[in-house]
Amino acid sequence: MRTLTPLRVAVLSAGVAAVAAGAFWAGRRSAAPETAPPALELAGVSFSVSEFAALEGWKDRDPSAAIAAFARSCAVRAALDADAPANPFEALGREGATLGGAVTDWREACAAAAAFDAHAGAAAARAFFEAHFQPVALAARMAPGGDRAAPAVVEKKGRFTAYFEPYYRASAAQTPEFSAPVLARPPDLVTVDLGAFRADLAGERIAGAVVDGALAPYPDHAAINAGALDGRTEVIAFMRPADLLFLQIQGSGRLDLGDRVLSVGYDGHNGAKYVAIGKTLIEDGALTRDNVSMQTIRAWLDAAPEADARRVLESNPSYIFFRLMEDLPDPALGPLGAGGAQLAPMVSLAVDPRFTPLGAPVWVDLEGDEPFRRLMIAQDRGGAIKGPVRGDLYAGSGEEAGEFAGAFNRMGTMTVLLPRAVAGRLASGAP
Repeated sequence: MRTLTPLRVAVLSAGVAAVAAGAFWAGRRSAAPETAPPALELAGVSFSVSEFAALEGWKDRDPSAAIAAFARSCAVRAALDADAPANPFEALGREGATLGGAVTDWREACAAAAAFDAHAGAAAARAFFEAHFQPVALAARMAPGGDRAAPAVVEKKGRFTAYFEPYYRASAAQTPEFSAPVLARPPDLVTVDLGAFRADLAGERIAGAVVDGALAPYPDHAAINAGALDGRTEVIAFMRPADLLFLQIQGSGRLDLGDRVLSVGYDGHNGAKYVAIGKTLIEDGALTRDNVSMQTIRAWLDAAPEADARRVLESNPSYIFFRLMEDLPDPALGPLGAGGAQLAPMVSLAVDPRFTPLGAPVWVDLEGDEPFRRLMIAQDRGGAIKGPVRGDLYAGSGEEAGEFAGAFNRMGTMTVLLPRAVAGRLASGAP
């Protein structure tokens, strides 16, 4: 199963934003609670069990497409043992603490999703979710600065961005124009799940290579560009250097070689921390906080001398490797997400799986001149998608989707829908 951890437009947008900001569907809708439910707390997250009546705009939406996406995630989860954790990436700071529950907790809803009539209509689709799930509102819980005695800061709103699957011209042979290799994952690249060694590091991963019996850091971006991996891994194709940057940000894309089109997807990274080049350009004085964007960054790279562009690109030490994505089940859908299911435009959402289970339905309520409210399915993750209230919408493929993704940047709230058995345990104080 692919681990699509797309660093994508969201990584760029998040870096820019950080700089700029410093047949069970007949069930009844539950009544709104008379008083707000108590907020429960775990490491980094505060959550409260809620009701569908509290989701503004819920009764006006048609979540039918979300059922189909949920069923695709269920098909991936079906291969897991019933007692396995539904979210192996959780890092909630307390042994046994879980928002995802076990795989068995999701199986009733998954069976109902597989049997759901796609033409049943909006009311039936809403009733499906109301019968099987309970809304759980998430908030970020942050330690106070300085004063240890002060209570934790709870922030209900977070940032939401979008990403897409781009198309790029590429070449099977290296040329002066197409000079940057798209590299496959090297055989010696090792990814380590630190949670397997210490429970408090669940969800954290490092990457490197084994040298003299010990795990050593992998070559960084500059070293790879200088040839550190020559002969050690396959070259899939060659691209323009700026295009390769944006392919690495997106995490997947389609490469037009003239005689054929290759679909490529994320297959690991060198383990180095991601540094947004927008930040580098601001620090250099080339761009400002007010005008930095995906479009202005590309324009600067296209106009800059080759040496200057290379220096800026290599200011980000992270490097992404790819693999060919062949024989996807549904050509009308997008690439595989981190959860192993194909992504659906404006339905799939990238989240931080330390808090939100991949495969879970998520209600997003975003600010704007026209509020953006819809049910999505958590099916992906991203290098810049950090925190319990942080989302990245998959916008689809091609130029129009790219324009939408580049401009989408909103604040809002996030409510995950959990199986009623899991939510019941949370409400009883036994996460």
